[in-house]
Amino acid sequence: MTAIALTIAGSDSGGGAGIQADLKAFSALGAYGASVLTAVTAQNTRAVTAVQALSPAIVGAQIAAVFDDLAVGAVKIGMLGDPQVIRAVAEGLRGCGLPVVLDPVMVAKSGDRLLAAEAIAALRAELLPLATVLTPNLPEAAEILGASPAADLEAREAQGAALLALGPEWVLMKGGHDSGAICTDLLVGPQRHALVAPRIETRNTHGTGCTLSAAIAAGLAQGMEVPQAVTRAHSYLQGAIAAADRLRVGSGHGPVHHFHALWGAGV
Repeated sequence: MTAIALTIAGSDSGGGAGIQADLKAFSALGAYGASVLTAVTAQNTRAVTAVQALSPAIVGAQIAAVFDDLAVGAVKIGMLGDPQVIRAVAEGLRGCGLPVVLDPVMVAKSGDRLLAAEAIAALRAELLPLATVLTPNLPEAAEILGASPAADLEAREAQGAALLALGPEWVLMKGGHDSGAICTDLLVGPQRHALVAPRIETRNTHGTGCTLSAAIAAGLAQGMEVPQAVTRAHSYLQGAIAAADRLRVGSGHGPVHHFHALWGAGV
């Protein structure tokens, strides 16, 4: 059967993050992508200039339409925006029995906020218990827990354990916001895995979180176990970041190169 992954997220008009990044990552890794739009952003590589949330009713209708016809194998959740949309997504997914990758998108690469502060409680109560894999960066993990960002690997593992207690089966504590020559992502859950890579110097990192979580969902839709899907996704993202400077897109934080294995220089 065709492996189908569903992304539930916002649109990025600049094409580097959100729904657009997710569909590119699905395709690059051999999964068919379906999508449910939660919001439209007016966005480029420099800033988010406007956000229009879609109604909870149309979000729920999109989820129902996809599930009514497509044999979805895994779900990725990204930008949700407000508590009402969070509840609509939770209602649409409850009881679906599918692996869910939850990327708790809060702030764009430009620094613009994408999740209302009052929505964090709804995210914690409604969606964390449905998540197979939660993929926070260090500031997101801290905000969910009401704590300071983890300063070292020991604190990162402790925060991962605290997030597990809120319901997810696995937590991938991403280390991209840390400093130093080595970047370490820490997967905690039934097993512990450290994924280590050299830090790549580039401004073109827009959509890294979306891309990683979508790549994990693609693997789960293809029947991979969580550690295998996370390891492949981590390797894929490193390649996409390493090739990002081949692209000439915008004048701010440009996108990673989702199709680095297929086409490259001269774009």
